[in-house]
Amino acid sequence: MTTPMNAFSLRAAALAGTAFAALTSAPALAEPSFDLILGGDAYFQGAYIRQQQDEGLRSREFANRYRLVVTPTATADNGLTYGARLRIVAGNGDPTVSTRNIENDRAFLFANGAFGTIQAGVINGLSDEYGMIGPNVEGVAGSPDSNGILFLNGSSTFGALPLAATSLRTLIAYDTGTKLIYITPSFGGLSAAVSYMPRSGDSNTSVNRRTTDVLGDLLSFRDVVEAGAAFQTAVGDFSVEGSAFYATGKAVRQTDGVVSQSFEDLNSVHVGANVGYGPVKVGASYAYSGDSGYAEGLAQTRAQQNWIFGAQYGAGPLLFAANYLRALGNDSATMSTPSKADIWQGGVTWTVAPGFTAGLEYDYVQSTLQAGRPDGGDLKDRAHILMLDTRLAF
Repeated sequence: MTTPMNAFSLRAAALAGTAFAALTSAPALAEPSFDLILGGDAYFQGAYIRQQQDEGLRSREFANRYRLVVTPTATADNGLTYGARLRIVAGNGDPTVSTRNIENDRAFLFANGAFGTIQAGVINGLSDEYGMIGPNVEGVAGSPDSNGILFLNGSSTFGALPLAATSLRTLIAYDTGTKLIYITPSFGGLSAAVSYMPRSGDSNTSVNRRTTDVLGDLLSFRDVVEAGAAFQTAVGDFSVEGSAFYATGKAVRQTDGVVSQSFEDLNSVHVGANVGYGPVKVGASYAYSGDSGYAEGLAQTRAQQNWIFGAQYGAGPLLFAANYLRALGNDSATMSTPSKADIWQGGVTWTVAPGFTAGLEYDYVQSTLQAGRPDGGDLKDRAHILMLDTRLAF
């Protein structure tokens, strides 16, 4: 899950260090003067949860996250903009882990010029950054990206949800493995991009050239390529934007030297579009990943996919939002049992002051895990989540 940004903006640019010599002239390399830009965001969320499958669980919980972005940047005489970006995170977004460790989920070099943009380093996938999931993005109460359903953690329902309920775009677009990315210049509002990641989950100084893993390790993909495009245009009060991305990669086989397990390769597509007029914006998106990542030979599989439909209306400092998400696939905990989820969301976000918002969101989650009960029946749940979301962006 990512902070919304304009498609292919300068703020997202990055580059591998060895490329600078080829892209700059000698005067551009002489004693550059860097500006140091600090930014970031933070949120505090409090939720009241009422659900059927809540044995042994409290009904109230808090969560918070703080991110600091550090960007040294410079502009050469020839117009090249270059630098690096580091995003430090307190809170890794995983509701199953309680930690006060500080980590990074961005650490990359960048360069931007007439040739387009090059990025290199630890960064999320293209569709996670630029793929459109309707008008309600993270930071909007009532967004499918608001983290509301993460408050179901601890119940049997959370692990039973299909991965497509939380992975809203291409299947592993959230992965911040080290990548090399190229983004074209904008042509009439249209930009295209392509990225290469040697191995998912492999970040910073890690070097992992293995083509097999130990049996029981977390699933990984290698030689992951993602490509796509995004489009934005506006005429007066009317606006249109859209995106399409495709990701592919090889699943890493696992073995203990005697027994081995292979997995389905990554093939995932995501498309989305929004249309706005004045204070009203509506949009939708669709993601399909099929059997990507499933163990080969499973007795039961359900194709991984989701549909999102959203709308919003702005009135002064208030933004009203409504959203519906349908997710299908195997359960995210074991990836072995078919499941489905329908999630209805509504919320209002109040801009208290520039960079400071408060939101109230309601989520209704209806989920089914096939044959998930001890007696062989389907495990069903109905959950109500009322969440207060307070955010600061600077």
